[in-house]
Amino acid sequence: MNIDKFFETLDSYFAKQELEQVDPFLTASLEQAKEEEDYGAYISICNEMIGFYRSISAFEKAYAAVEDVLLLMEELQMEHTEHFATTLLNAATAYRAAGDYATALRFYRQALQIYDGILPPKDYRYAGLYNNMSILLEKMEENEEAIAFAKKALEIIETLEGGEMETATTLTNLALLYFKVSQVEEAKGLLEKALSLFEQSGEHTDAHYSGALAGVAEAWYRMQDYEKALAYYEKALSEVRLHFGENISYAVLCENCAAVCEKLGDTQKQQDYLDKAAEVKKHIR
Repeated sequence: MNIDKFFETLDSYFAKQELEQVDPFLTASLEQAKEEEDYGAYISICNEMIGFYRSISAFEKAYAAVEDVLLLMEELQMEHTEHFATTLLNAATAYRAAGDYATALRFYRQALQIYDGILPPKDYRYAGLYNNMSILLEKMEENEEAIAFAKKALEIIETLEGGEMETATTLTNLALLYFKVSQVEEAKGLLEKALSLFEQSGEHTDAHYSGALAGVAEAWYRMQDYEKALAYYEKALSEVRLHFGENISYAVLCENCAAVCEKLGDTQKQQDYLDKAAEVKKHIR
């Protein structure tokens, strides 16, 4: 099959926010690749499925795609390739989003082992892996190890040309970790750098920007500046809805907004956000 045409069509659905078209298109395309025994296309489509189903919180579908593609790649003896590592990263991120941290960590560590065998030290691809591992370890309350991985990621990202937004996001994540271990001054310094980079980038928006906004919001919350925290959380809400619709991340952000509204004494807005979070969760399968 024409994989370039596949990605062109898929990108058009995302660009036009026609998310309802994505699932049937992915399913039909996968069946076509299977019929044509186009294994390269099959692997690419499965990876897109994993990412898409994760983004809309359809985790059972994501798991099925993970199992399917990893089995195929093992049959093709691709276990020690960069492509296999990339698929492991996608799988790990899906399991992390679903709250299965042990499985996610296993996949991340397997991907790291592959990278160590095929990539030069300080390769830019390590940065993404280190950041993802840091985020997961923080959720597992392994804060010191999370800080170590975030620092390793930052060391690489700061050398990349045009990596200002990614640097800002990593600085924000690292600042939040420092808050957790009560290193407040270090956290504030990192946050100031991150905000400066965000401001320099202007109205930048992409599928990852919502995470950065939420990170900044949490930092302001920890510093008890609740008005700024709410402003950033609400910006993050808009970005998530724009790129993914009202998924589980959207519901969590609504709950975060409710917590901030409680601090601000706005009980009506607090209840509105709690109601919205409950509504979104009820419709997630």
